[in-house]
Amino acid sequence: MTRASASAGSAVYEVEALTKLYPGQTAAANDRMTFRVERGEIFGLLGANGAGKTTLVRQLANLLAPTSGAIRLFGRPLTCTPLYTPGLIGYMPQSGYAMNMVTVAETLYFTAHLRGLSRRDARRERDALIERLNLGALRDRVVPRLSGGQRRLVLLATALAASPPVLILDEPTNDLDPQHRRLVWDTVRAANRERGAAVILVTHNVVEAEQVIERVGIIQRGRLIAVGRPGQLKANLNHQLRLEILFDPARPPDLPAAAQPRELGPGRWFLLLDRAAGPDYVAALAGNPAVEDFRLSTATLEDLYLALAEPLPNGQTPEAQRVP
Repeated sequence: MTRASASAGSAVYEVEALTKLYPGQTAAANDRMTFRVERGEIFGLLGANGAGKTTLVRQLANLLAPTSGAIRLFGRPLTCTPLYTPGLIGYMPQSGYAMNMVTVAETLYFTAHLRGLSRRDARRERDALIERLNLGALRDRVVPRLSGGQRRLVLLATALAASPPVLILDEPTNDLDPQHRRLVWDTVRAANRERGAAVILVTHNVVEAEQVIERVGIIQRGRLIAVGRPGQLKANLNHQLRLEILFDPARPPDLPAAAQPRELGPGRWFLLLDRAAGPDYVAALAGNPAVEDFRLSTATLEDLYLALAEPLPNGQTPEAQRVP
């Protein structure tokens, strides 16, 4: 299948009952996952460490065989031919090098050329990516000798080389400072907006992800517990407010009797509360000398994630929410 024909259909990925059980394990790393990724969308996968996100995207990239279930890419099975996926997917793993003991410039050139660009076009692609991601100072350095953050940028550039129609990015902003995180998100948006690339984005940074993604899948313990647009999924929280409190850890503040704060760290609490209760909490916190700051706002995607990912008293997870 050519890239032109690949981009002609609606669904990029169709995943049905995907299950991965590693040898010697009793719990599935991925448990009967079913979802679609549409052409031209940015689809986020959120979940705690160990939830099964990386196992899932390695299967989507055809680097790991599922135990059962099916994955179709542009309507065809991933395994239809050995060279089907390499020309269609740009995969950025959490770690590792695209190529060992070659320079950044050589990595980008060879990747673009292997993905089908002529030598002349591969050189142009290399230079454009180096400029786009501010890699000029690293151009002639070998990848294994770069810092963690520098390697993340090179891995992103490698995934982008030759403009594959699908990008799978696993924690793309790990090890990056705020300036480079913004550069990554701007680059991802540009790839999606300017050439219609479908992006599957794996992250645990829910706050940053909410600014980029169009639909989201939330994973807990190998199960896909919610799929939909962030605004639609958050509709169930519209009657609630988010309260974050910063205080002297030695003097925690008194709150209304019904309060159930979640501790985010020493001297930092987080609560979801009914809108009607907002004035009572403000009255309890205002003027308290132990309270350094408090913020009251509408609920966020992070709040949705925390609400869904919180185990129920019997140890079960909430029922999955399916939103078109």
